[in-house]
Amino acid sequence: MTLVQSTYQQKKLPLPSNTNAWFIWLVIAGIITNATGLFLPILAPDGALYAAISKTMALNGDYVNLFVEGNDWLDKPHFPFWITAFSFKLFGIHSFAYKLPALLFWLGGALYTYAFANKLYNKQTAQWATLIYISIEHLILSNNDVRAEPYLTGLMIGTAYHYYLAYRNNKWKHYIAGSLLLAFAIMTKGIFIACMVMAGFVIHWIIKKEWKQFLNYRWWVSMVLVLVFIMPELITLYVQFDKHPEKLIFGQHNVSGIRFFFWDSQFGRFFNTGPIKGAGDKLFYVHTLIWAFLPWSIILFLLAGSYIKNYKRAITPSGNYICSGISIAGFLVFSLSRFQLPHYLNILYPFFAIIVANWLLNLKNNTLLKTIVYSQNTLFYLLIVACIGLAFFAGLPYKVPAIILLAVLAFALNRLFPGNALQHLIARSFGIIMVVNLFLNTLFYPELFQYQCGNEAARSLNTTGPQDVYMFRDGSSEYSFQFYYKGQIHWIDAQYLNNMQKEIVVYASREKIDQLKNMNYPVHITLELPNFSISRLNGKFLNEVTREQAVDHMVIATIQPGVLARR
Repeated sequence: MTLVQSTYQQKKLPLPSNTNAWFIWLVIAGIITNATGLFLPILAPDGALYAAISKTMALNGDYVNLFVEGNDWLDKPHFPFWITAFSFKLFGIHSFAYKLPALLFWLGGALYTYAFANKLYNKQTAQWATLIYISIEHLILSNNDVRAEPYLTGLMIGTAYHYYLAYRNNKWKHYIAGSLLLAFAIMTKGIFIACMVMAGFVIHWIIKKEWKQFLNYRWWVSMVLVLVFIMPELITLYVQFDKHPEKLIFGQHNVSGIRFFFWDSQFGRFFNTGPIKGAGDKLFYVHTLIWAFLPWSIILFLLAGSYIKNYKRAITPSGNYICSGISIAGFLVFSLSRFQLPHYLNILYPFFAIIVANWLLNLKNNTLLKTIVYSQNTLFYLLIVACIGLAFFAGLPYKVPAIILLAVLAFALNRLFPGNALQHLIARSFGIIMVVNLFLNTLFYPELFQYQCGNEAARSLNTTGPQDVYMFRDGSSEYSFQFYYKGQIHWIDAQYLNNMQKEIVVYASREKIDQLKNMNYPVHITLELPNFSISRLNGKFLNEVTREQAVDHMVIATIQPGVLARR
């Protein structure tokens, strides 16, 4: 079998018997691997912050106001907090309940990726696109470090799917379903989402010269429906912010939550004119894709290079440009924005997956095919070597059993999917990224979480029973502690200590406690824990030899009344 033959580029050919045989098993393995993140603690700061907000919502029964440390919070819309608070009500307040809804939305994204690719092309494209989607590294990481992106990823591909069926069949049920999912997406991240989704359709209509679509009143009704469906968000913003101009938000009075939602949160960040600013790099997302889209990033760059080189042949009257339109529009918007974070690209990955799958199945260039084979085979072994190297470099436990298991799994993948036929190459690439993430979620991250000391501090205090704990306003927020601690937390200023009437328990940095000791406050440390922000890893921390130099320390301490600080 030649490389070209192995692509099965003729769309109407029946699927090879072994494709269906292993597809479902790989999907199950991929879902299980992604689900292992459910059993890890919530990663700080962002994930723990969102969990703490949802915890407050669930405990107070207040689904209108968003609070952080007792203060009004205006940054993200309500939808993921509503979903998470409902999960807390249903399952209890813990990590699993926080992460489960996000995983289900991500899984919905996999189903919609399959359905959309199947409608656009065929069953085999749908299968390959689904495998690519399930195994994209940053999507797997985001099912551990849960923020808004798993929700948004599933909602965005779902919106595109229903709007595509509306475009093809002109049925109201798909206009309504697409508008509802788009409204949920907007209530998760903001109005920019609608711009990116519709940009794909507009680009497609312009290339196909389907001008009548712009006059189809159902599309305009759909946009009105979106505005109707986002009314819960607008009402809550009005009640919490616009109705109370006296509130101090971002250091200002008269802050409109509705204006922030429609402009400052999205367009303000893009133009860097809003209250939350960033400093952008036009190539930031290019080098982000190198690691975030593993194990498919090399293929994606080859695809992009091929399209740029043959752009005249890439645009044909019979082509479909919705996925590529959304991808290009989204990528350019994010790249030109001054506010950039790696996880912003997650919402484009379902569309990348469909584009890559379709390109591979129709690829006839032997030079590109050979390049893909060599690069994917090289990447296969590099990922194994990287895991082994990380085990030694980071001083992980159970190194020898882990290395043996890695070698056995790599050998098994080569035996199960031998040769260089593209379908087996995809299966091996899929399999090896699952092996890598099982290694990360079962060995690497559990070891690191002992340095996210908010979890450990909360666990220690919870064992002694709920009590009031104080945190200093000028100290670290420690959202993981706020989420996991079951007692009452109060925020104080240091001068409050001069008027204390009873002993208090504080959770603070060792540096803060040393300052209090130097001021002659009677402080007794009961627990000291190493601390590092494990969502921002660096070589100094990862290296077992230098790790102690990279960490700081947090403490639980008691402070007694009766001794005033020196003036």
